Amino acid sequence: MSFRIIVLAKQVPDTRNVGKDAMKADGTVNRAALPAIFNPEDLNALEFALKVKDRILGAEVIVVTMGPFRAAEIIREAMYRGADRGYLLTDRKFAGSDTLATSYAISLAVKKLVPFHLLVAGRQAIDGDTAQVGPQTAEKLGIPQVAYAEELIAVDEEKITIKRRIERGVETVEAGYPLAVTVHGSADPCRPRHAKKLMTFKHAKTVTELQNETKDYTDLYSARPYLKIDEWSVEDIGANEEFLGLSGSPTKVKAIENVVFQAKESKVLTSSDDDVEGLIVELLEGHIIG
Repeated sequence: MSFRIIVLAKQVPDTRNVGKDAMKADGTVNRAALPAIFNPEDLNALEFALKVKDRILGAEVIVVTMGPFRAAEIIREAMYRGADRGYLLTDRKFAGSDTLATSYAISLAVKKLVPFHLLVAGRQAIDGDTAQVGPQTAEKLGIPQVAYAEELIAVDEEKITIKRRIERGVETVEAGYPLAVTVHGSADPCRPRHAKKLMTFKHAKTVTELQNETKDYTDLYSARPYLKIDEWSVEDIGANEEFLGLSGSPTKVKAIENVVFQAKESKVLTSSDDDVEGLIVELLEGHIIG
């Protein structure tokens, strides 16, 4: 059996510029109102997985993501950087899933890829900031986990050594397999696209994407089966619909607000001791510090 690494990745709305239309009436994110990007910490997770692949001969990296058809783009992005293949969980019945429902669906998908050695995910996604999906998936799979991973120290086919970020410093841990790892944003950024891989996988598509093409790629995909990105529906992973979507999601968002900080007053300070001392006194008197 080859050394198999599964990376959980997510296409997220770019929440750096949230406007008034960013939320729907049902409390879910209006993804159509925001540009879609590769979740930043999932890119850190991908780099972590690729570093493991670099050190273990014959290892393969498989990307699993859940989302609409356009989410296949992040699978291609991962393949351009070194991932081997990917699976897209896409079905209208997944829509509105919170972390509990999402981890349920992903855990069922991962079970279809057993046996595996590592399950790697970013610490959290910028559209929810919950840091729950990775740990919840590990719990549903019944495997140990290492959270807040920051650096790969050593790895072989028997065990892995990881430095992880904790509240007051760092900790080095060693673990066997199978293992779930969530990667912190302070870990190494993901390597750029590889030119040869970009040319190799630029035509990698899902069945739905191929159906929308104007060109006939039948011969191409028959000759190059590695270009196929598999789509899995609710039925494909054997999920119970009651545990998916809004009906299977106990978390409800009541409101979202875009907070803009405005400077009403400003002061120009020099580096003199008097100015610095005066500022500290003002902050203390205003109970801003101290």
